[in-house]
Amino acid sequence: MERKEFKAESKRLLDLMINSIYTHREIFLRELISNSSDAIDKIYYKALTDDNITFNKDDYYVNIDVDKDNRLIKISDTGIGMNKEELENNLGVIAKSGSLQFKKDNEIKDGHDIIGQFGVGFYSAFLVADNVTVISKAFESDTAYRWESKGVEGYTIEECSKDSVGTEITLKIKESTEDEDFDKYLEEYTIRNIIKKYSDFIRYPIKMDVTTKKPKEGTEGEFEDVVQEETINSMVPIWRKNKNELKDEDYENFYAEKHYGFDKPIKHVHLSVDGMIRYNAILYIPEKTPYDFYTKEYQQGLELYSSGVMIMEKCSDLLPDYFGFVKGVVDSEDLSLNISREILQHDRQLKSIAKNIKNKIKNELKNLLKNERENYEKFYESFGRHLKYGVYSDFGANKEVLQDLLMFYSSKEKKLVTLDEYVSRMPEDQKYIYYAAGESIDRIDKLPQTDLIKDKGYEILYFTDDVDEFAIRVLMNYKEKEFKSVSSNDLGIEADDSENPVDENENKDLFTFMKESLSDKVKAVKASKRLKKHPVCLSNEGDVSIEMEKILNAMPESQGVKADKVLEINVNHDIFNSLKDAYENDKDKFKLYTGLLYNQALLIEGLPIEDPVEFTNNMCKIMK
Repeated sequence: MERKEFKAESKRLLDLMINSIYTHREIFLRELISNSSDAIDKIYYKALTDDNITFNKDDYYVNIDVDKDNRLIKISDTGIGMNKEELENNLGVIAKSGSLQFKKDNEIKDGHDIIGQFGVGFYSAFLVADNVTVISKAFESDTAYRWESKGVEGYTIEECSKDSVGTEITLKIKESTEDEDFDKYLEEYTIRNIIKKYSDFIRYPIKMDVTTKKPKEGTEGEFEDVVQEETINSMVPIWRKNKNELKDEDYENFYAEKHYGFDKPIKHVHLSVDGMIRYNAILYIPEKTPYDFYTKEYQQGLELYSSGVMIMEKCSDLLPDYFGFVKGVVDSEDLSLNISREILQHDRQLKSIAKNIKNKIKNELKNLLKNERENYEKFYESFGRHLKYGVYSDFGANKEVLQDLLMFYSSKEKKLVTLDEYVSRMPEDQKYIYYAAGESIDRIDKLPQTDLIKDKGYEILYFTDDVDEFAIRVLMNYKEKEFKSVSSNDLGIEADDSENPVDENENKDLFTFMKESLSDKVKAVKASKRLKKHPVCLSNEGDVSIEMEKILNAMPESQGVKADKVLEINVNHDIFNSLKDAYENDKDKFKLYTGLLYNQALLIEGLPIEDPVEFTNNMCKIMK
């Protein structure tokens, strides 16, 4: 029997493929099962045009047989088979695809797509096997042939016997090494898991002998191993079923089966698109964040299938980062795949599907907000922070997409409200959308800076997430209304001075002396127009707010960012009389009061006091 050499180009390609193209060895089973599925499809297509051929789907299947003792895995099918010439061309010439040629010759356009395109999938067998044997009998042929190869050394072809039409591929699994465990591919549960992972939705049954434990007849509490043939794959994916046949429970079960989360999804979306680009998809909006959602380990993306075969477990290109919480699957026959079918080429089909999915997710969230407010708030509690990061990231490129989905706690409504709801309630004389930032709603509600705005009857949005103020700075405005912090130096409103007038020029020397006493701790000291009940507060000038200073300086690589603080004094408060008296009669006491008022203002903002011991000692001095 003559051994034939692979062509030089094929030899190099085979070596490259075994060592480089595929990143996961387990992919071999996906490729061989896909080839078997293609072989059955070819008979199906012949039956469409030949009345003499009867295609009974029950007669067509793929069978997996594992012989652990002899280290053999056999993948057999009842497909169209190959004659000697086809074995030579399809297996002897690497990267020549018999499936692709068949597809071209038969002008297949009915959507029942053949999977194989590149003609290299078969050789993935050499990722796990050091010897591959193929026995095949072609449709309407009386002769079978055996093709055998140990890889780059070449191959042999000889005539052999086979009773039925179809192909058997037998792999002699490599011995395990210190670096690689090949024994696992001989384990029943490993083979089943690989089939379920990659080939669960191949449209023909994938059969395999499965060992289960059953009670031993005539005994109590004793069990015995029973081997039965089972169909491992589901065949018909849920996304290809008619929506009218499915219930919420079916979608929830699929969510659980796919291990998308331990929660129940708040919303599912079933898409069947049949246009320029055909695809089916099921998308889920979860209720709760995964435990690792805000860690580097979390991988976002949708499961990507091509004609029912899983191509990527996490295709991040199908989702924008700000919708990274969405789970689900996309299946399309129109995608351009690369040679290994592991990494997708970034082509217009993928981009088009991703754009459609993005728009669909946004619309579903808007509908949820409008029609199922309680469910949206549950979702927002888990993922609202992520949406705000989406506004802030990429220099605000996505703010138009996300701004209507944002919610913040309202000082008036005492609950979460949208920006649209806030603006719709604004009085005509209100210039800005006011917000206050802090660690909690309770602390923000007590901030002295909110007094004037509340007295004017204006609504305040409370920001409690560290990203809130950064996102709003990027957003800049909403419906032509600019955002304004309650701690801003200029609130754009005038206080009612009829009862307690404030003259900014009065006590000018006093405030100048206070500023000198505090040195560069504050940018200025001035009489406050916003304070009503409280003696003192801090406001800020510039782009960095006091809350931003706290957040930035809490980061590991803090660079000591400082807000430009202004110390504001309530000249109508009783404490100011004591301050004036000390300024006129006792400058040391005045400096003591100044330091105490500054530290009080820091405490109100949740900022650390530079010297707590000195602060407590000074408190004791004034208590004497």
